[in-house]
Amino acid sequence: MQPDVIIIGSGMGGATLAAALAPTGRKIVILERGEYLLPSPKDRDARAIFGDGVFRPDEQWLDGKDEPFNPGNYYNVGGNSKFYGAVLIRYRQEDFEVIKHQGGQTPGWPVKYDDLEQDYQAAETLYAVRGELGDDPTEPRHSGSYPYGPVADEPEITDLRERLKKVGLCPSTLPLGVDIDRWLGAGQTTWDAYPDTCGGKMDAQTCGLATALGYQNVTLQTGCRVLSLDSGPDGRVTGVQYEKDDQRATLCAPLVVLAAGAVQSAALLLSSANDNCPTGLANQSDQVGRNFMNHNCSAVLALHPFRRNRSVYQKTLMVNDFYLRKGARPPLGNIQMLGKITGPILAAQSKLPEWLAELIAERSFDFYAMSEDLPNPESRVTVNGGQIKLDWKRSNWAAHLLLVGKLKTALRRAGFPVVISRAFDRRTPSHQCGTARMGADPKTSVVDTFGRSHGHRNLFIVDASVLPTSAAVNPALTIAALALRTGRHIIQTEFAT
Repeated sequence: MQPDVIIIGSGMGGATLAAALAPTGRKIVILERGEYLLPSPKDRDARAIFGDGVFRPDEQWLDGKDEPFNPGNYYNVGGNSKFYGAVLIRYRQEDFEVIKHQGGQTPGWPVKYDDLEQDYQAAETLYAVRGELGDDPTEPRHSGSYPYGPVADEPEITDLRERLKKVGLCPSTLPLGVDIDRWLGAGQTTWDAYPDTCGGKMDAQTCGLATALGYQNVTLQTGCRVLSLDSGPDGRVTGVQYEKDDQRATLCAPLVVLAAGAVQSAALLLSSANDNCPTGLANQSDQVGRNFMNHNCSAVLALHPFRRNRSVYQKTLMVNDFYLRKGARPPLGNIQMLGKITGPILAAQSKLPEWLAELIAERSFDFYAMSEDLPNPESRVTVNGGQIKLDWKRSNWAAHLLLVGKLKTALRRAGFPVVISRAFDRRTPSHQCGTARMGADPKTSVVDTFGRSHGHRNLFIVDASVLPTSAAVNPALTIAALALRTGRHIIQTEFAT
């Protein structure tokens, strides 16, 4: 029996949309390239994860200089969210407006924060977000409270919070999608980059997909690598070509939804070129693959030689004092705690001997500084003979360096005599987005404000590729909120009869 909807990808966007559409009773098939992550001894093995890269795919992309690199994107049920830090934070209200940055200007969004607020609220409920309102001056309006209270600070982080306050900063609670008791019960580790095989992270599989698969009309097919989309002269997508167990097959449905991630969704659209769409599907604007963004990020470690940090997870605090423009200072970005860095993690990510890495990690308080990357048409994804090329044009770097500098100064004033930093490179995906941007004008965008392709009325996109800007906070909750908005639109316009 032909399904009513095909969703390509089971990550944050695809799983959330499936959860939104499941109660309609329409037959929904989710095609996922990967398989379920199963528990294994390597789940909490820092050397295996950070040193050996056992969960990274055996895949090579090309960079802007045609040099190969391993991108570190994950293909499994739940997508990249199975490894994420579970920060579920809303874009600030100002992020939807035109913003002048040190490195340029953002275009603004075709929708406003208030258009998405109810979907943010619903996404926080679906993903059981733990947080607290009232301590972050940049927090936008909420129509309701968080479903659960915040994850508690560990003693050393409580002390850190007070130190930051004493130097004039306003540390606030980091909204998280974590069942902390379940996570720690499965092993005493932090959660950044560790795979979730215990259900402790509120990820796309644990929440969105589990909700959708609770309905008999929703099925998930794993091991299905989608190769291309077929389309006819009238613009309708007529079929999904995929490969499973080395066999090719075609699946058809009245509605097709692409949710494979910013790079893979763009690559799939470009690879689907035909006589009717010679430059690729949904690409009459020549915008597919363009405006790729990836947050400017650095790890910042603050140390005191006589003060130990006994925290296990640590990731409960953020600072947004530099997020918005203040006087002549441009917007700089968000600061949040990293999951606790351990000796084996530090040794695997550096050339330090393990004894020295352990000595440093025992005393370090680990921060993640994140600044906005601005859209640039020449920062793009292309495909040649099936080979993905990602030519990322990093932007707004001077603002990021300023943010890192301000953080280092504040930490020294807070009592940490040694503060070091290291930028993340392209091998560490830092919230890839922007390759199929949303917009009201079909000449300059790929999808409309509900994620519907301008050129193909039965094709929707619900992943990070539709984001017009990257903002400077984790995008997972915004992806989920947009997917819920798309779901409401599909129900109202496609399923009304």
